[in-house]
Amino acid sequence: METLRAVVTGASSGIGAATVRQLREQGWDVVAVARREDKLKALAEETGADYIVADLTDDAEVEAMAAEVLRGGPVHSLVANAGAAYGVDTIAESSVEGWKDMFDINVLGVLRVVKAILPALIDSGRGDIVVMSSTAGHQAYEKGGGYVATKHGSHTIAATLRLELLGEPVRVIEIAPGMVATEEFSLKRLGDAQKAAQVYEGVENPLTAEDVADAVVYTLTRPHHFNVDLMVIRPIAQAEQYKVARNQGL
Repeated sequence: METLRAVVTGASSGIGAATVRQLREQGWDVVAVARREDKLKALAEETGADYIVADLTDDAEVEAMAAEVLRGGPVHSLVANAGAAYGVDTIAESSVEGWKDMFDINVLGVLRVVKAILPALIDSGRGDIVVMSSTAGHQAYEKGGGYVATKHGSHTIAATLRLELLGEPVRVIEIAPGMVATEEFSLKRLGDAQKAAQVYEGVENPLTAEDVADAVVYTLTRPHHFNVDLMVIRPIAQAEQYKVARNQGL
């Protein structure tokens, strides 16, 4: 039986790193891709994954990464997980540069890596593309306009790809998590550890990176005629993007 091989972007921490770990536990060969070599090296030593340092906002680096991946053999799955959020300003007060940065990784980064890896996925005869979007890609909320717009963009990439690849041996899967408590996401968005902690304050059991990775692995390990077009996952304490149960006693 052929060993399956996946490329996971944004693999240096959080959901990406958890996905690498779980795919390796399932016996997959994995190439972990991110910008931070120290974290990738530690993950590779822990899991036995291969790694490539690449910035997905740089066309040349994405092309070089893809060439290196392809030299290593067939590619069966791409988990397009890399992404970021910056700021919680209203649209009237938001930074155009911040929006550009988010679009460059959350939308154009997905586009670049899909374009680079797609031929290999088709050639594999049983390819998968997993786009990590967000519930923000399906519902707007105040002070999140830039991030919401980019995640609507990644959702649209997945939906359009699914139509355009009809008849090809490639599944297109979208995972849309709600509130996930990872070590870096809210900290990078808010730039303050105390404010980042307040995002999850009083919320019983927000999702973890491992929960989202489990969803990714579930979709990838279904029989290949079985496609999960869209999986929306939230903690039970979150009913909608803006409606969250919080323990007021904390």
